Parts: sequence; C-alpha cells; structure tokens
Amino acid sequence: MKYNSVFDIIGPVMIGPSSSHTAGAARIGKAARNLFGEQPKWAKIYLYESFAKTYKGHGTDFALAGGLLGFETDDTRMSKALEIAKENNLQIEFIVDSAAVDHPNTARLVIGNDTDSIELIGISIGGGKVEITELNGFELRLSGNHPAILIMHNDRYGAIASITKILARHEINIGHMEVNRKDVGKEALMVIEVDQNVEDSILKELENADHINQIAKLVS
Repeated sequence: MKYNSVFDIIGPVMIGPSSSHTAGAARIGKAARNLFGEQPKWAKIYLYESFAKTYKGHGTDFALAGGLLGFETDDTRMSKALEIAKENNLQIEFIVDSAAVDHPNTARLVIGNDTDSIELIGISIGGGKVEITELNGFELRLSGNHPAILIMHNDRYGAIASITKILARHEINIGHMEVNRKDVGKEALMVIEVDQNVEDSILKELENADHINQIAKLVS
C-alpha cells in the first residue's frame, strides 16, 4: 500500500483501540451513511475473517455504529455508539459470515429505512484508511487515498458531460474516473476521485445536473 505522509503511517486521530478495526470501521460506516443520504433506520452488517473474529474486542461493532450515526473517528461518543444508536431508533444486527473474501478486514453493510436501502462492501486497509469495493452490485476501485464523488445516475446521453463541466468550472481536477452501468439506458454509477475535497455547495450543484439521481462524497 502507498502512504502519502507520515500521518498515514501513524494513523488518524481516533478513538481506539485499533486504526484498522476501529477508525477504519467507522469510516466504512460513515461512507455507507453518506451514500444512503441520511441516517438509516436499520442496518444488517456482515463481518468477515478478522473483523468477524475480533469485532467486539477491537471495537469494530461500536465503530461501525458510530459511522452510521455520522461520527468522526475522534468523536468522544464513539465507544457509546451502540447505545446511542438504540436511543436514535437505529436497529443494528451484526452477522458473522464465513464466506471467502479478498481482504480479512471486510464488512458488507445493508442499510435502509421504510422505503429505501443500499448495500455496500468496504475494507479497512490499515492506518484508518478504507476502500469501498462494491455499491449496490456495482464493483468499485476506490483507492481510499483521495477524496471521491459517487454519483448514481440514469444512463443517458450528456450525464457524464454535465458533471465534468461543473467540476472543470470550479477548477477541480479529476485524478481517476470510471463509469459502470447495469444495462443500456438503466441505472449507472459514476466514480470520480479528485485532488481536493469538494464543498457541499458544489455537490448541490452536481445534484441538479442532468439525469443525476443521488450524489455522495467520500473524504480521504
């Protein structure tokens, strides 16, 4: 894995005990919340290999809950996140899954409310950094080293151009971009890694672009 600075090696400012199992898990949970667009009412969290074996002792359970509540890795409420989730009527079920996965720190989150849901697979790669490898059946290749925008859109002419024009107007450079679609003219996913964090005002502008259904950002 490539580290960008000494702070990546030391790890993030966080509530412990583990940058991989706690801070990374919190970021996976928060990514799921951001992609859903709001705090979910329920979550089914499938844990694999190392996450499955040590999730209680290393705080992976409360970290994932904290992320779903929108907590940052250094939020002092993190260790109480499971209790806070109950107080906020967020029902969380942890499921140990023995299926083979590519990385030992893997979690699959299915979250939703009364009408909508999303499914996400995330891995914690060390030092508090994460990768999102799948969203609603779309395979992703997010490095986790750069801010990213994930855009659910209709597979229509002009959808991609409407997004890239806005980013260019705000002088936001695209480092990596990929587009996946389930079928011609159906739902598609645009994944854009950029060189700087994108302000919420720009996200709102992107949301109003042609054929866009939902936008979320992941902060490095």
